[in-house]
Amino acid sequence: MSKLIFFLAVAISLVSCGSSTSRPKLFNETGQALGTTYSILYIAPQKIETIKKDLDSIFDVINKSMSTYISTSDISKINGGDTTVVIDDMFLEVFALSKKIHKISKGSFDPTVGTLVNAWGFGPKLGQKEMSPKIIDSLMNYVGFDKVNLNKNRTIKKANPHVYIDFNAIAKGYCLDRISAYLNTKNTANYLIELGGELVAKGTKLTNDIEWTVGIDDPNQTTERNLITTLKLKDKAMATSGNYRKFRVDSLTGEKYVHTIDPFTGYTKPSSVLSTSVIANNCATADAYATAFMAMSLEQAKTVLQTQPLDAYIIYSDTTGNLQSYITSGFKDLLNE
Repeated sequence: MSKLIFFLAVAISLVSCGSSTSRPKLFNETGQALGTTYSILYIAPQKIETIKKDLDSIFDVINKSMSTYISTSDISKINGGDTTVVIDDMFLEVFALSKKIHKISKGSFDPTVGTLVNAWGFGPKLGQKEMSPKIIDSLMNYVGFDKVNLNKNRTIKKANPHVYIDFNAIAKGYCLDRISAYLNTKNTANYLIELGGELVAKGTKLTNDIEWTVGIDDPNQTTERNLITTLKLKDKAMATSGNYRKFRVDSLTGEKYVHTIDPFTGYTKPSSVLSTSVIANNCATADAYATAFMAMSLEQAKTVLQTQPLDAYIIYSDTTGNLQSYITSGFKDLLNE
């Protein structure tokens, strides 16, 4: 779900005057993790020498806890029927936030939709050769986050052993929050973190004390990456979800299936909404709501936005096929003219 790019709007010199090591400088750390790429711009008196090792440790513990692509992770063991797994603090935080957003979104955000994600061929497991109404009705018996609860001893209780939990729609955002917390301990108050398109921005850039500038992809793009707009971001997180990049084409019929699964019907979601960008105080929240809004109607998303501390930029196609957008006032204030 790589939807966003970020960049510096002005050139920044990395050469300081004199030999002082206390002058703030811009550093850039890049790499691969969680099946995607990351880039971190941070401003500090000197480079964090252990940053690569520390980041790898963060990615490693999150993978061991919540990666459905690793068979030995805690979530994979739970999905496999192990009822003795005691979840760690990270799993607990993601679980609790998922329960909260599941309730607020009235079920549109549902981590148990992973059973259907796999069946449709968008998850770590091979999809069904044919998704018939009978198969979908059968799989729907295992969907519903209300079927999953936390025991007092921090083990997970599932109403049916076949219920499959998938935190991929929130775990990446949570990972950025953990990286942000790490950077806060390393004598840096100004940084921009990007992981697979999700963002956390804190403070300002090195010059002119202005906010970090980020961009939102044009959902009509095919191969070349084009921006539909740019905005300034400070002390906030932003996540985007969209159907314009991730889809599956039936080899027999040529029909395109988007990756957003409707948790109420079990079918891939036919929707005029092409992408949703959400700004929140933390990236896990932004990540989850960006996914939830893709499973909602535009009017349902507007209702949630009126009651939650969020801002959003929702791009949709009208009845004539033209792009339209719904932008909250808070998001609009951040857009570059």
